[in-house]
Amino acid sequence: MRLTLITVAYNACDSLEETILSVQQQDFSNLEYIIIDGGSTDGTSEMVKKYSHLISEFISEPDNGIYDAMNKGLKKAKGDIVGFLHADDRFAHINVLQSVVMKFEKTNADLLYGDLQYVKSFNPLNVFRHWKSGDFSRFLLKKGWMPPHPTVYFKRSKLDAIGYFDTSFKISADYDWLLRILISEDIHVEYLPEVLVYMATGGASNKSLTNIIRKSREDYKAICKNNVGGISTLIYKNISKIGQLLPHKHYGTY
Repeated sequence: MRLTLITVAYNACDSLEETILSVQQQDFSNLEYIIIDGGSTDGTSEMVKKYSHLISEFISEPDNGIYDAMNKGLKKAKGDIVGFLHADDRFAHINVLQSVVMKFEKTNADLLYGDLQYVKSFNPLNVFRHWKSGDFSRFLLKKGWMPPHPTVYFKRSKLDAIGYFDTSFKISADYDWLLRILISEDIHVEYLPEVLVYMATGGASNKSLTNIIRKSREDYKAICKNNVGGISTLIYKNISKIGQLLPHKHYGTY
């Protein structure tokens, strides 16, 4: 099975290069790697040229935000399976993509997800929060459950039914998109119980109090739009993050 991996970035040259190196270290060759850049002015285009052997397509042009960029990547994807690895995120080990493809082949899943760790630093590895997804149940959506989007892979053949990211959301389009997928009884969902991605702290949704409030409002909008609950779902969703801060096992890296 061919896998398409999409990375979106804007003025993140140094961290993007580390993400590219993480992709390069994967023990998996049947890969289409697409990078969508928002028209960076920090030398990103020049840096990317060093990895032309790895990158299938690089687009650098202004966009209307991260979800518009992600939609561009989805429209370019040609692989059987599609996933995202954002700039400044890294794979947790060199066999992530191989493990993902093997799980798809074994289970004939339509969508697969795993676990994620938020890190304060990559070298040395300093894990701040451990997001253990657990097994999927549609009932849990009303309890605010959601797998970490950077660990999600899905069959491209399902894209027409799933649709693209709703760009009316500025922070929570990934949550809305996943709710749309996971409420569908026609989607076969599988859990890969291992850490797939290290994600740097300080993303758009939590970098300021204003964004945290906006994130909650957009999450609630997505919950209502997809008929998966109400204000209690939002409360459960936020409370569940507390458990992710408890002591946990630190996973190795390269």
